[in-house]
Amino acid sequence: MPELPEVEVVRRGLARWVAGRTVAEATVLHPRAVRRHPAGPEDFTARLKNAALGEAHRRGKYLWIPLEEGTALVAHLGMSGQFLVRPQGESYETHLRVRLTFDDDQGTDLRFVDQRTFGGLSLHETVPGDPDGLPAPLAHIARDPIDPAFDDTAFHAALRRKRTTIKRALLDQSLISGVGNIYADEALWRSKLHYERPTATMTRPRTAELLAHVREVMGDALAAGGTSFDSLYVNVNGESGYFDRSLDAYGREDQPCRRCGTPIRRRPWMNRSSYFCPRCQPTPRTPA
Repeated sequence: MPELPEVEVVRRGLARWVAGRTVAEATVLHPRAVRRHPAGPEDFTARLKNAALGEAHRRGKYLWIPLEEGTALVAHLGMSGQFLVRPQGESYETHLRVRLTFDDDQGTDLRFVDQRTFGGLSLHETVPGDPDGLPAPLAHIARDPIDPAFDDTAFHAALRRKRTTIKRALLDQSLISGVGNIYADEALWRSKLHYERPTATMTRPRTAELLAHVREVMGDALAAGGTSFDSLYVNVNGESGYFDRSLDAYGREDQPCRRCGTPIRRRPWMNRSSYFCPRCQPTPRTPA
């Protein structure tokens, strides 16, 4: 599933190619793509017609585009969702779900393509008074670590109160958003922390170090255009990211740790996998 860097790459593409344009027509080709829009496909397309699109925003792994006062178009990419800016005359993608055409002469449309249909688009009211027009359904999601308004001190305090393990905390969207399985493993490897380290044992300096590595990993991934293990994650121009070539832990089972040479291990974890170096990231002595 796309994580923060991948979604941020898409957001930047939307901000560049879509912001400020007015929708001429919206077409829903698969109703599942708008299943989160309570009023249904017809209402979705009717409300988007003639709507002016603002600059795309992101909260964690969610994207939204402000429309008229008090309304926003919300998108979640799911496992395979893609926003593509394509020439109007170009043939449609096999898994095209929603298409927006515009009333200008740029000659491109915006397509939402989703092979597995776990993602989707919807229209929602925004939180009153929020300067970015945050959609109400996203109000419970914490800020992400590259958000300038992210509060490191408050995060540390919440981490200590949570009484869980560190990787679970990194994936808890009510504590910190946008960090998924891949980048959690990468940040923990850089921090030399085992994924089962109890959060109650995290000191303020250790939390600061971990956040620094989370931001470092995110920045490196953004610079590389995100992580693409297959063709399902691309930017709005259909290009794949290449950060997977720089991963230090995730997906490197039995390969030597780039720091000490010990083979990287993989362990089942919450229906996923955790990758770690058993020497650099020793199992914690304190019970979780």
